[in-house]
Amino acid sequence: MPFMSYQASIEQGVNNAGKLMKEGGCHSIKLEGGAVHAELVRRLVAAGIPVMGHIGLTPQSINTLGSFRAQGRDEGTWEPIENDARAVADAGAFSMVIEAVAEPLARKITETVAIPTIGIGASAACDGQVLVLEDMLGLTPRTPKFVRRYGNLAPMIEAAIEGYATDVRSRAFPGPEHVYGMKPKS
Repeated sequence: MPFMSYQASIEQGVNNAGKLMKEGGCHSIKLEGGAVHAELVRRLVAAGIPVMGHIGLTPQSINTLGSFRAQGRDEGTWEPIENDARAVADAGAFSMVIEAVAEPLARKITETVAIPTIGIGASAACDGQVLVLEDMLGLTPRTPKFVRRYGNLAPMIEAAIEGYATDVRSRAFPGPEHVYGMKPKS
């Protein structure tokens, strides 16, 4: 769910999730945060809204986290992240994203929670994996360490746009083959 669509109150979260389901045509929602939003997860699930949790690095909380940095890299910081994972699972989420969490912690969470985990910069031990499409296709100038680029489409897209702009400016596009003529008179 978008930033500030559920953080102010449980009622706000339930109303906005319902709106996303009805008007957006989605089949579930994902929200960031662990124990702090466990009651909201419970209420959403009770209302018939499937919830995917998101723990570890939570980009919507970047202003309080301070930066985009890996979480749980020191064993002394594991407990709150483990508590978040348990809280999300116990509240009824059907799965959770674990983002930018040290591999041993992500592995431990995956082994201890009863719901599937989806890693993004976490561990191959997670039940599944996800990447941001723009990152993996090379469309973003800076990508996180955990991203493997499977393509570098940015130069191809830039060249295509430059070619299009050049052709429009020189009036080479649209050509006769790209426009509609009149129907023959009968």
